[in-house]
Amino acid sequence: MAVELCLLLLLFCGGTISEVQPIYKPPPGTLDFGFVPAKTYDTGAYHEPGAIGILFKIVHAFLYLVQPNTFPQDLIRKLAQQQFGNSQGDYQKPENVVLTLQAIYYEIGFIVSAALGLLFILLLPLVGLCFCMCRCCDNCGGEMHQRQKKNADCQRSCFATFLFVASLIISVGVLCAYAANQHLTNQVRGAKKLVNSNFKDLKIFLNDTPAQIDYLVNQYNTTKDKALSDLNNVGPVLGTRVQEQLGKEVRPALDAALTMAGAIRETKEALENVSVSVEVLQEGTERLHANLTDVKMHLSNTLNDSACNAAQAASTCNIIRNSLAQLNINANFSGLPGVSSQLAKINDVLKIDLSSLVQKGYAAFNDTPDLVVNQTRNILSDIKSVLESIGSNITTFTRALPVQKILADLMVHLTQSEAYVQDYFPLVEQYDFYRWLGCLILCCMLVLILVFYYLGLLCGTCGYDKHASPTTRGCISNTGGNFLMAGVGFSFLFSWVLMIVVVLTFVTGGNVEKLVCEPFEDKNLFKVLDTPYLLNKHWKNYLAGVIFKNPNVNLTFEKVYSDCKENKGIYTSLHLEYLFNINELLNISMYTEDVALKIEHIQINLSKIILLDEIGKENLLNFSSSGIDGIDFSAYLTEINKSVTKVDLLSFANDLEARADQLPKGALENALKGHANNIRMIHNQQVVPLEQAMKYVKARSTLNQSIRLLKRTSSELMVKVKNVISAVNAAQDLINNNASQVIVQETKKYMDTIIGYFEQYTEWVKESISMEVAACKPIANVIDTAVDIFLCSYIADSVNTFWFGLGGSSMFLIPAIIFAVKLSKYYRRMDTEDVYDDTENGNNGYHKEHLYGIHNPVFTSSVEQW
Repeated sequence: MAVELCLLLLLFCGGTISEVQPIYKPPPGTLDFGFVPAKTYDTGAYHEPGAIGILFKIVHAFLYLVQPNTFPQDLIRKLAQQQFGNSQGDYQKPENVVLTLQAIYYEIGFIVSAALGLLFILLLPLVGLCFCMCRCCDNCGGEMHQRQKKNADCQRSCFATFLFVASLIISVGVLCAYAANQHLTNQVRGAKKLVNSNFKDLKIFLNDTPAQIDYLVNQYNTTKDKALSDLNNVGPVLGTRVQEQLGKEVRPALDAALTMAGAIRETKEALENVSVSVEVLQEGTERLHANLTDVKMHLSNTLNDSACNAAQAASTCNIIRNSLAQLNINANFSGLPGVSSQLAKINDVLKIDLSSLVQKGYAAFNDTPDLVVNQTRNILSDIKSVLESIGSNITTFTRALPVQKILADLMVHLTQSEAYVQDYFPLVEQYDFYRWLGCLILCCMLVLILVFYYLGLLCGTCGYDKHASPTTRGCISNTGGNFLMAGVGFSFLFSWVLMIVVVLTFVTGGNVEKLVCEPFEDKNLFKVLDTPYLLNKHWKNYLAGVIFKNPNVNLTFEKVYSDCKENKGIYTSLHLEYLFNINELLNISMYTEDVALKIEHIQINLSKIILLDEIGKENLLNFSSSGIDGIDFSAYLTEINKSVTKVDLLSFANDLEARADQLPKGALENALKGHANNIRMIHNQQVVPLEQAMKYVKARSTLNQSIRLLKRTSSELMVKVKNVISAVNAAQDLINNNASQVIVQETKKYMDTIIGYFEQYTEWVKESISMEVAACKPIANVIDTAVDIFLCSYIADSVNTFWFGLGGSSMFLIPAIIFAVKLSKYYRRMDTEDVYDDTENGNNGYHKEHLYGIHNPVFTSSVEQW
């Protein structure tokens, strides 16, 4: 029942507790739901052992040498699925025999090492017993007699050195064992903080759930507020959309009509400019024409003088007489047709303000949003009511869920578990103290042996006198030898006890490291647990069978742990859609169907919009028939492009004066020169001022521009006007007859926008539930804390390092015993010694007593007996 309550809680849990969220700005057009309320977890499921980690790595390397085989997934699966001992003969089955051999092959390193340890446990006490009995019989070095050898000093030094090295190695092992023992105790004492941290995170996980659920539910208000905002602004939203669609044809048509109204005003201005400019030009050219006519008449009269009949002047006079036709104006503006009739018609057209009519069409069309607001007022109130009811339904459904009860039950279980841990933790610390004390006693056993060895080496080395005979060695040297033998004795007494502890912890800790810790780190352990029909022969997937009562659901330990390690939502990690399908709750159709029905009933009538009435259209037709297309534009342009006179008067005067110089001196010559000066005067006084006068130049330029404007305007004027009227009629027809289709289309888009807010909300909720809501990082932290930190880092590594140091020290007790026994012979005071006399004198190998002054009990007794 507790499992089911936990799963239901995790299903409805709120957002994940994660790191500080980064600043995020949603892209335009999307709803900003913010971030699910989150807090930071305190638990860091990672352990750094510190300096002792070097020892842990050395132990791992040693275990790899002992057990280099990879994790036997298939073997463990087969062993777990195989039934042993149900009936006699099960162990003799071939498949069981094969599995047993495979297990032995995998454990061969541990088996051989353990066998050596057992051999050590059995043989060393036996060897020690035999050694003691042998020494009691004055054998095995028990005889207090030392034979003199030439290399005695070298042997003593070698034995002392080897013993010292062995003692150092044993000391290092003891230090390793002590460090591991102390490390485990320190970690156990500090484990309470880590345990409390995990419980604190789990409480945060549960306590924050109501606020997170409320946050998810309350974010519906963001959706609702946005939808209500669009509904309240239905004119700017829907009305503007309809206006934009219709405006694709309406605005170009009105723009064309407005442009045509501007063309009418420009035509009037151009016609007025033509009329005024022609009058100015006619006035100037007529005065010049009169003056040139007078000059030409007087010059003709002069040429009719009898002096021109003379042979010398006749040809010159004829040439001058023939050039008189050039003295005339070139541009004759008086012959241009007038534009008064066209101007009068344009003035009649302008009596109607076409621009004002077009602006009314613009204003009517721009009132589309207001028309939408007025015609959708009743429907919008219904839609708002539907939105409010949806929010109430979501809130009611959420409150109907037994979240609070589930939270309360889980909090009770969590509190009880925490109280249980808090109550029993002092007991754990007490038992750990007993363990620490026991391990310390084991270390002290080795320390006691080391103390005897070091004292023996110290006393023996310091008290040794190489000039003293074995029977006369000093007290300090003799004490050193006794310390060495005491160390040997305690080595035989303690070594087998130490090795028993080493073997037990080695087999246990080594297999925990190889079969639990290493496969847990690379997740092979989860792969074994995920083996179909392994934990339950009737269930394909055990975890799915426990949670969903449906073992066919593809739910694995490895996937759940990996997802929780990545802080994913529990809904995704445990595939809780099989218990509660969030997609059914967040089915958009069940929320938006009523909204869509209400929006589809929106009907908007735009027939009241009049873009351009019949008066405006008739005004355009009158403009097209104003007659401006009948103006002779070529005649105007031809006269405008002509010069003022046909010939340059200044050049003509100079030429006339030059020809006068060719005549004989007299009245004719002087008269012609006078006419030349008169022509120059006309040029300077009339032609030049006329060409330079701003009034004349401006009139000429204005006339040129106006004629060209009228020419452009009149080009296919009837066709242009008809096109404008056709465009206006087409736009009006679109509004009157086809606007409903556009309105339906835009209403559908408007509805999709409103519904899109709900879709964003549901997608955000789904995403939050999948990735953020009820993120199961605390669960992964609990697993990591229990297995990776407590079991592996705290216990397994410390225990393995302890047996590694203790076992190495125990193994080096053997050479230490040998070297200590050998060395003690050189330090202890002997009862007898070899005393040699000169062999050539035949004194039975003993020196004369008087030669050395040494009492020799053996020699004395021999003499007495003899």
